[in-house]
Amino acid sequence: MNRFVVGIGEILWDILPEGKKLGGAPANFAYHVKQFGLDSYVVSAVGLDSLGKEIMHNLDTREVNSLLEVTPYPTGTVLVKLSSDGIPQYQITENVAWDHIPFNKALEYIAKNTQAICFGSLAQRSEESRNTINRFIDTIPAENHPLIVFDVNLRQEYYDKDILHASLERCNMLKINDEEIVILCRLFGYADIDLEQACRTLIKEYNLKVVILTCGINGSYVFTPDTTSFLPTPKVEVADTVGAGDSFTAAFIAAMLKSKTIEQAHQLAVETSAYVCTQSGAMPVLPDELRC
Repeated sequence: MNRFVVGIGEILWDILPEGKKLGGAPANFAYHVKQFGLDSYVVSAVGLDSLGKEIMHNLDTREVNSLLEVTPYPTGTVLVKLSSDGIPQYQITENVAWDHIPFNKALEYIAKNTQAICFGSLAQRSEESRNTINRFIDTIPAENHPLIVFDVNLRQEYYDKDILHASLERCNMLKINDEEIVILCRLFGYADIDLEQACRTLIKEYNLKVVILTCGINGSYVFTPDTTSFLPTPKVEVADTVGAGDSFTAAFIAAMLKSKTIEQAHQLAVETSAYVCTQSGAMPVLPDELRC
């Protein structure tokens, strides 16, 4: 049987200047993974409200598989304000549905049939969802040889050293940007080392297979224990950068699952995220030439 690629955590409406759009890193990730022809799942929770029903309808329209628990808490929303150069700033509503993702039999089934998972720090702001994410990862059978991707996604004050350490202990791949790694280095006491040294320290200390470091317009790196790949960021006309990082992760993981090399996966990820930056919102349809 086909195995699943899962994005687990927050699902929400990004309230953008031009209106609301479906968002949340796990949903963005799963949507783009699906565009690369893999069986993806979004795992999260919504409220018993019109916004929750609209999320379900939106995912159905996009033909994205989902396991969304309906809770008595409101569906998540995020007010997104864009700077003059298209960089998003977020105001994230608290105590919403995705703070209360339960672990159940249906989720156990998906976990047992998962070949890759992407999770972040934001949905771990609540103990309930954090425990569910950890239990899901722990339920994936070792014989699946899963790719377990921690896409750090630091937002506001919704993280601490303990959450980051526990997540690094569970993952075998790390995706982080240049701003986030500075914060992580400060929290972990990595003093006076450059970004590459920090990435290689994380590989060694947490036995990671891959660290992806994105540096905005300054390019991106992929580090393994033995290799380094660097690619410049393509120069494109930016509509906004919402979801670009999630599309990068999705493209990279899809390529890896299709037995592409690190360099090929990196190239596809860079080209995909650059295209997403030229579109408004996090979930544009990718052109055929990008779908590996």
